[in-house]
Amino acid sequence: MAKSSATRSPRWYGIPLRILLVTFIGTLLSFAVSLLLAIIGTVIVAGIRGIHPDMRVAYRLVALPMALVAGGIILLISVGMEIRHYRQTKTLSAIERLS
Repeated sequence: MAKSSATRSPRWYGIPLRILLVTFIGTLLSFAVSLLLAIIGTVIVAGIRGIHPDMRVAYRLVALPMALVAGGIILLISVGMEIRHYRQTKTLSAIERLS
């Protein structure tokens, strides 16, 4: 029986690159979404109080801390997922070599 697809054994040096890329993109995305919501909230509150909105609050007190927390969480989750994926691929590659 011929092999339909050639699989290679997993490489460990791709893991840190994928982890950093996913963390960076996730942090940027969470910063953008939290900044949008903070700007909308700041404008609404300023409109209710009848004052000019202070956008520094949206950047410093809302968006940046939320992005840092989300980035830390994304980092931990992506490390766990990549390690699990590496182990699973390594095991499946070894099983395939035996058969």
